[in-house]
Amino acid sequence: MKNLGILISGRGSNFAAIAKNIVAGKIRNARISLVISNRQQAQGLEVARRLGLETRVIDSRDKEREVHDREMAAALESKQVDLICLAGYMRLLSPWFIKQFPQRILNIHPSLLPAFPGLEAQQQAFAYGVKIAGCTVHFVDEELDHGPVVVQRSVPVLDTDDEHALRERILEQEHIAYSEAIDLVVNGRFRIVGRRLVGEAA
Repeated sequence: MKNLGILISGRGSNFAAIAKNIVAGKIRNARISLVISNRQQAQGLEVARRLGLETRVIDSRDKEREVHDREMAAALESKQVDLICLAGYMRLLSPWFIKQFPQRILNIHPSLLPAFPGLEAQQQAFAYGVKIAGCTVHFVDEELDHGPVVVQRSVPVLDTDDEHALRERILEQEHIAYSEAIDLVVNGRFRIVGRRLVGEAA
């Protein structure tokens, strides 16, 4: 059984989907050991508490990034976390933190990377006029929205879409893709060659 650590900053809808899919058996051999928020008022904390999960607030205000990240790393290591999942965690991780957990941090981004990295990816996609948008689950490295891709799911951009409608349809696919990626990483046999995940025979 692998221990998951979830980092949130807001409502935690992807976190809630992960928790639901663990119960449903869509993510095998995994349990959520700790939910950390850098914001006391994050709505996802209440979701975690209702589910009976251990939560911790490690406030990031007025702290240097690495100082804050060392506190988080200590908390995650105390729970023997195997995989860290960023679920709406709105703070860049320090290079020090990333080095402590190589190929053990996943993030989800609401675009088909490498297109539209950074903030407001759905708005960027809509403004650019793309016909296909989507989401990407990737390993975290020291560059923004850059690490090797684990899972991508596409979403057609409809002529009737506005930014809100596109955002909601991408979010539906995020909830599916993140659980697929976690299940793959926890249970899969793979190695990373360059930027590619390559499956290995059992």
